[in-house]
Amino acid sequence: MSILFYAKSAKVAKNGLLPIYLRITINGARIELSTSRFVEKTKWNAEAGKMKGSSEEARLINTHLDTLRTKVYETENWMINNNQEINAQSFKNRLLGVEEKQRKLILIFEDHNKRMKELVGREFSVNTLKWNS
Repeated sequence: MSILFYAKSAKVAKNGLLPIYLRITINGARIELSTSRFVEKTKWNAEAGKMKGSSEEARLINTHLDTLRTKVYETENWMINNNQEINAQSFKNRLLGVEEKQRKLILIFEDHNKRMKELVGREFSVNTLKWNS
């Protein structure tokens, strides 16, 4: 896994600022996420992947990027410790807090039949329930 912060010059804002993106590469597959931060092109250090200088603005942005980097490593550690398969999609889902819903076909039918039982006498007859079960 590799982490890269970069200023994306292809998406220059109207005010001339460049958005800062986070790129995570896992086994050759890329994940690109916006950091929601912007920087002037002249103030960006591409080699270091952070903003130049020690101004208040630079400290705030660089601290935010460090926090994101830490979150990426924490996500990786959690996935390793919990024996989760690490690929680009599963990593992105875990990092962003997206739950992967896993439903089994049998469970879906059981849930459907349970709801049908509750509607017997109101919307369905007993025979309809027997036919579905």
